[in-house]
Amino acid sequence: MRVLVLTCNTGGGHNACAAALRDAFTENGHFCEVADAIGFVSEKLSKFLDWGHTTMYRHIPKLFRFGYGFAEKHPAMLEDDAAVYKLLTDGTKELCDYIQNGNFDTVICPHVFSGLLVRQMLREYPMTLKTAFVATDYTCSPGAARSELDYYFIPAEYLRAEYIEQGIPTEKIVATGIPVRKEFYTVAETQTAKREIGIDPSHFHLLMMCGSMGCGPLEKLTKLLGKQMNENMDLSIICGTNEKLKDELLERFGDRSNIHIYGFVKNMNTMMDSADLYLTKPGGLSTSEAAAKRLPMVLIDAVAGCEEYNRNYFVAVGGAVTAEEPEDLAALCLDLVRDQTKISSMRSHLQELTIQNAAVQIREILSKQNI
Repeated sequence: MRVLVLTCNTGGGHNACAAALRDAFTENGHFCEVADAIGFVSEKLSKFLDWGHTTMYRHIPKLFRFGYGFAEKHPAMLEDDAAVYKLLTDGTKELCDYIQNGNFDTVICPHVFSGLLVRQMLREYPMTLKTAFVATDYTCSPGAARSELDYYFIPAEYLRAEYIEQGIPTEKIVATGIPVRKEFYTVAETQTAKREIGIDPSHFHLLMMCGSMGCGPLEKLTKLLGKQMNENMDLSIICGTNEKLKDELLERFGDRSNIHIYGFVKNMNTMMDSADLYLTKPGGLSTSEAAAKRLPMVLIDAVAGCEEYNRNYFVAVGGAVTAEEPEDLAALCLDLVRDQTKISSMRSHLQELTIQNAAVQIREILSKQNI
């Protein structure tokens, strides 16, 4: 197979999913390449969407919440004659040439925008091609059904009815889970992982991260937790690409021996293995990685929108707890430090979930299907 994964630079989750898919295909001998879908429309538009998404997440999350809600209530904005649809699908000739020049036979879309672009390309330039949409949140995102692709790989079986309600035929829907990198499907011994990152194995380790962009009330949460942490508790904060936040936290808390501040990290797998509890926003990839690790979560409702569905799912299955305000989130974390029975119960609920290597499942299904 020659596979093209069309991602979109709107947050790290879609790119992480694309990377997991690429790894699964290439390790099995297939050729797989990842490309930015919006780049075929306009590099300037891609950079603008990347900037706008990051800005909203960090500084005006209510705008993202409003925009997502508006898209849910107004599906007509993605109909063929709508300005938004025309803008997002303006790169069909460029994409067609890229696919033909690369001899790709399969295109996978882990974003609605790329799915719409592929749909319009196939209308204008018909060709023999296997196509698939891969969901990265625990909901059917606005516009997903309009992509009209061959397969829809969804996070869990309970979502099938929602996808069918949006107009997707049930025979196209396969519940595989959300693809994460294969190392997240293995769980190392917690004390060993703590030693590896320099934390006393006897200490309780709270890991905090709010997306690759470092959004949400991380500074306030660090202040609240820092005031009440005892000497047997360590807090690690991962700021991702938010260098400003990292510098501010280092200036304020850098002298604390049990508060560890990181920027972008490449050892997230080990960081999760070392954690007893994970304080994070409910991104589809973040929560799926934690679920694969059977790592209990406290979820921050930082931006809502699609992430609200992720939060509701993991709270409902018992693998996470949540609160609205930073003060209540900090209190939840500190209560759980003292309640190992609750922590064990949350971990057990995550262990009850059927979790498989989603990228491998998708590879196996697509590789068995003839064009």
